[in-house]
Amino acid sequence: MAIEQLGYVVVSATDMDAWDRFLVDVTGVMRAADPGNGAKHYRIDERPFRFRIEPGEEDRLIAAAYRISTPEELEALKKRVEAAGQTAEYGSDEAAKVRGVDSFISIVDPAGNHLEFYCGDTADDVPFKSEQGVKGFVTGAMGMGHAVLGAPNFDECHAFYRDVVGFHDTDLPRFKFSDDPEDTGFRIAFMHADNGRHHSLALGEHPAPPSGCVHLMLEMQDQDDVGRAHDRMRKAEIRESATLGRHSNDKMFSFYMRTPGGFDLEVGCDGLVLNPKTWETTAITSISDWGHVWSWSL
Repeated sequence: MAIEQLGYVVVSATDMDAWDRFLVDVTGVMRAADPGNGAKHYRIDERPFRFRIEPGEEDRLIAAAYRISTPEELEALKKRVEAAGQTAEYGSDEAAKVRGVDSFISIVDPAGNHLEFYCGDTADDVPFKSEQGVKGFVTGAMGMGHAVLGAPNFDECHAFYRDVVGFHDTDLPRFKFSDDPEDTGFRIAFMHADNGRHHSLALGEHPAPPSGCVHLMLEMQDQDDVGRAHDRMRKAEIRESATLGRHSNDKMFSFYMRTPGGFDLEVGCDGLVLNPKTWETTAITSISDWGHVWSWSL
């Protein structure tokens, strides 16, 4: 089975206007056609949406959705997830139509994280255009970007995504955030789909946050667009979660900011592109070559 890419995310929001300002005015994405029922869609490329924001009673990620190759593989995945003791259910035809897919399943992983897997996809014939002048986002075969989730039962979750779902290990480090010799740090599993993006999914050995997500990542085309987004974040007085820096493993030049959903959005460029067929798993010892000063460490 091939997991092709991170296709879209679904978010519950108590303040739809705050998300609109954050995505359009700060991040620089594009409003999409109104899907109805009070939800809002936002584009970063030719897909009808990459962000689906739904009005709700809480602020959280409802699901990160990954595209797989065929209906037969979707059904096979459903059976494997169920055999592993986890929930997997088909979405309704109406929900699939809203998502622009042929069919999808919703699953819950061993840590309680919610995901969707789908097959079939659609494209919009209206060109992407950012009101903020963002030239574009790096998507294509590599998909929307990546999602990072909490996994306190790390070994169980890692095995689930590798052996049951079908992601592949890219980098398996243990990171420390202090000089305390008794700080054992925590493990992260960076995992790639069947494309060149360094990781489309990552799992952190810590509790799943109430927001349902640690962070999402969007990749811009160059450093100028990243820098301008950083300026817009400061001017809008959005909380900066991590300063500009360059990661050691995926080489992403990026910064992090807090979304209205309570999780972070990493905005970056220049990410490493790997060969998924020949990549050998690494264990990088540092989070960043430079920068990425985290707000909680100040």
